[in-house]
Amino acid sequence: MTYHVVLLVEQPLTELDARQVTSLHVELGEEVVYDVLLPVDDAAERMATAVGTLGSGDLVGSPSYALASIDFDGLHEQSEEEAHEGLAETLAQLRATGAKAQGAVVADDPIGALLSTVSTVDASEVIVLTSSHAVAEFFGVDWTSRARRHLDVPVLHLLEHETFAEQADGAGEGVTGL
Repeated sequence: MTYHVVLLVEQPLTELDARQVTSLHVELGEEVVYDVLLPVDDAAERMATAVGTLGSGDLVGSPSYALASIDFDGLHEQSEEEAHEGLAETLAQLRATGAKAQGAVVADDPIGALLSTVSTVDASEVIVLTSSHAVAEFFGVDWTSRARRHLDVPVLHLLEHETFAEQADGAGEGVTGL
């Protein structure tokens, strides 16, 4: 029997992240496969939002003029390329620990892709690795909270690039409470 763990990651895993994730499953006694989902960072959408929120033309002239000069297709292509490179890096980090790993870049809603993958591979658990998003977490609209509302498997949220000890004692960047 194969134990599938679906990883929804915000950015490529580091060696530390990969070691910590795989350490959680060392003593399971069955084959573990990590199914990684890495969303495309939509730089074009972020840029449009940023320019659009600058407000009136007093600061940058006409927002429509500023938007017209941005190569949104180029930004999207660059973001997609970076996501594929990040996925390859993540899979390499997991495989370097001796783990079996496969994955996909997600261009659409990450939670929709997560739900589909969990169902397709008959996942036993989900791990969401992100940086801390205190406001989203507080209001329950972060990836972990959204996933927990829809899944019947355990969903663990870990902070990227922090040791378990840092996450537990608040020594790292993660929020320990509001």
